[in-house]
Amino acid sequence: MARYVFTSESVTEGHPDKICDQVSDAVLDALLSADPNSRVACETVVNTGLCLITGEVRTKACVDITAIVRRVIADIGYIDGRAGGFDAHSCAVLVALDQQSPDIAQGVDEAVEHDGDPLDRVGAGDQGIMFGYACNETPELMPLPISLAHRLALQLARVRKNNTLDYLLPDGKTQVSVVYDDGRPVAIDTILISAQHTAEVAGLRQAEAIRAHIRDDLWTHVVVPATADLPLKPERSTTRFLVNPTGQFVVGGPQGDAGLTGRKIIVDTYGGYARHGGGAFSGKDPTKVDRSAAYAARFVAKSIVAAGLAKRVEVQLSYAIGRARPVSILVDTFGTGQLGTEQLTELVHQHIDLRPAAIIRNFGLSTICAERGGRFYQNTAAYGHFGRRDLQAPWEDVTAMANTLRQMAESC
Repeated sequence: MARYVFTSESVTEGHPDKICDQVSDAVLDALLSADPNSRVACETVVNTGLCLITGEVRTKACVDITAIVRRVIADIGYIDGRAGGFDAHSCAVLVALDQQSPDIAQGVDEAVEHDGDPLDRVGAGDQGIMFGYACNETPELMPLPISLAHRLALQLARVRKNNTLDYLLPDGKTQVSVVYDDGRPVAIDTILISAQHTAEVAGLRQAEAIRAHIRDDLWTHVVVPATADLPLKPERSTTRFLVNPTGQFVVGGPQGDAGLTGRKIIVDTYGGYARHGGGAFSGKDPTKVDRSAAYAARFVAKSIVAAGLAKRVEVQLSYAIGRARPVSILVDTFGTGQLGTEQLTELVHQHIDLRPAAIIRNFGLSTICAERGGRFYQNTAAYGHFGRRDLQAPWEDVTAMANTLRQMAESC
């Protein structure tokens, strides 16, 4: 395999699109915490001085959505007008949520085909295709470029919030380019960080001096600690390090760019390293297979890699609205598998239940919000849904299933 460079990006929680994802998921958290049977499809839009909540819900819960919106925006760091043009306490909050369509509800509540098994009675909330992926490049079995990009974005938020770099503002993006040789990561070619900052930094007013100061600070306080425990580290002498390439990044957040739920689906998943079915996650209750089946596909792929049955795995699932069982399942190991595709697919059929009701039950997706203090889905909405050790996400806990697959494979 030829030598090549692969690049992935992440964004901070203060990015306009990520504000929207977190608000939508915070609404979902609140509704599911109060009523685990809530049906939610919540979309958020932000712009200068405005946050609009729209979509469809069916729930018995009664929650203060405006208060939830303001709390999320304040937690991110848009307070006291410091970031300009957007403030948790003064922005307009408009709520325009409708009832869920009865045509969708009937297919979810009573699957088109079922044989009396309760897990067959819940149909998929929509048609669609979902992909899951895992590889052995990192301890969390994620591709290295997206793993590094998330680490940098999360560390950028940490040093802003703990005032290590008190001139930083909430908006920011990271991008990492990794050199591969024969399919293995061998070097970090480029790191790009765009970090929103105040107009004056450390008493400096000249743009070039500000950028040089920020560049040194970000290497010391973001890049070095974020990569300290990795065997493959960036080197100041060889890794190209780009910071705010346009010169400055003062106007950002919703003042600089409108935001919308679901526009960072590649950031949310595998950084472009694997295919994507197109459906976003945030603001959707787990009957929507865009979300729950994508989690299940990750669980399948990670279980296979953790079992040592392949070095790389991509899993595709497809569903039809109102039907419980997947229309199709495809397991691809890109030639790295210990078993053939048909054998691995059969193992998945036998040992992993991929009906929506089973996924929801096995991962506790309807009750996990209340169990985790009412903020579980909001916490997934920034820095990726996969490979996150801090989340303790049930779809990442594959030890038992990996052992089962390994034992079954040995008997094949």
